[in-house]
Amino acid sequence: MADAKTKTSDERRTHGLVSIAVPSDRVTRPVFGRHGFAGGTLVVDWPAIVGSAVASHTLPLGIKFPPKERTEGTLTVKVDSGAFALEMQHLEPLILERINGYFGWKAVARLKLRQGPLPESGKPPAARPAAPSSPPPALDRLAQVEDPELRDVLERLGRRLAQG
Repeated sequence: MADAKTKTSDERRTHGLVSIAVPSDRVTRPVFGRHGFAGGTLVVDWPAIVGSAVASHTLPLGIKFPPKERTEGTLTVKVDSGAFALEMQHLEPLILERINGYFGWKAVARLKLRQGPLPESGKPPAARPAAPSSPPPALDRLAQVEDPELRDVLERLGRRLAQG
């Protein structure tokens, strides 16, 4: 029988609601760790650290520290345009102050900017074209279908296919 102090993974299971942060941290820590982010909090909290205006044009990619050090690293940031890259160069002292204030020590000493498109997460999806006002000609034959549920499903399918 197992000692009361040493619990197996089956005995540590919780029942009921569990915060998603606990299991997701176990999954994301190795991925973020490869890029120098300890746990990924910098990536997750990026808009709160630098502000929503800067965060909407940037994305932190990784931190490189000097050998055997965890201070004065170089943070690589992806910037969506050359014009905003110039703005980032002017804002660098302020951004470094905010990042280091977030960590509580001088974790980042400089920014390295890389231009390129940002992922489109967070942007609203493109508007869909309006449904045609008159039904497509193929839907005229739906009157022959006796089952009302099947007729409704086929009509929706026909309209969706007509939209393209």
